[in-house]
Amino acid sequence: MKLLSFSVDGRSSFGAVKDNGVVDLGARMAGCTTLRQLLEAGRLAEAARLAASTAPDHALDKVSFAPVIPDPGKIICVGLNYRDHVAETGRTVTEKPALFARFACSQVGHLQPIVKPGVSDDFDYEGELALVIGKAGRHIPLGSALDHIAGYSCYNEGSIRDWQRHTSQFLAGKTFAESGSFGPWLVTTDEIPDPSKLTLRTRLNGNVVQNTTTDLLITAIPELIVYISTICPLLPGDVIVTGTPGGVGAKRTPPLWMRPGDTVEVEISGIGTLRNTVIAEPA
Repeated sequence: MKLLSFSVDGRSSFGAVKDNGVVDLGARMAGCTTLRQLLEAGRLAEAARLAASTAPDHALDKVSFAPVIPDPGKIICVGLNYRDHVAETGRTVTEKPALFARFACSQVGHLQPIVKPGVSDDFDYEGELALVIGKAGRHIPLGSALDHIAGYSCYNEGSIRDWQRHTSQFLAGKTFAESGSFGPWLVTTDEIPDPSKLTLRTRLNGNVVQNTTTDLLITAIPELIVYISTICPLLPGDVIVTGTPGGVGAKRTPPLWMRPGDTVEVEISGIGTLRNTVIAEPA
């Protein structure tokens, strides 16, 4: 099942993709007006049954995509989680995963513009696989880690590199308003039973700039869930962004930055393609 958050006719909702349309689940499932609320209520199976038996309410090209989870409790990002990216940065592989946060205001949905801030020209792409937690847990054992995932999506973790380098902490360059994107939808785990067998490609203006497979993650998804859930509870709707491969613009000669008018795409097999244009921050 593909689940998305969207707005139509000035109303925000969530739904399921069906026959190139959208079944408006938010209009039908009492007590759930957001996808996060659906996950918190444990009603994925009910949503699947409803979507299967209901005709679409909206054409897919008539809705405005929002970030898959517009209101996450946490967005936890993993840095330096592919060896080719570690190598191109000149760093060494750390024993434990490098974690940092993004905020909800830093992300937009599929087909929405991402914003190059006025204070920097060093606007970089980072194609990544994101997962969304569907079942709460703390100190989650490795053997059941995947059971806590609701599904997977694409993420462009847009990064403002000069601000990222202001200090040893990444956050300043990683959470500029509307600098990243999340979508187009959440593909539930019944359709992706093994997240280590996916292909990820990032394209800038149609040219492939990143190309990897998710079996090359240094810290695999189950281990990430174990590690992060030791630090804090993972709750339905929380997002983990699993890391970007080599090929980032900052490490090319000359650097390859995203500019206003560019189109950037993150494509992951079994999920789809997240596509955004780049605009300049309004004066």
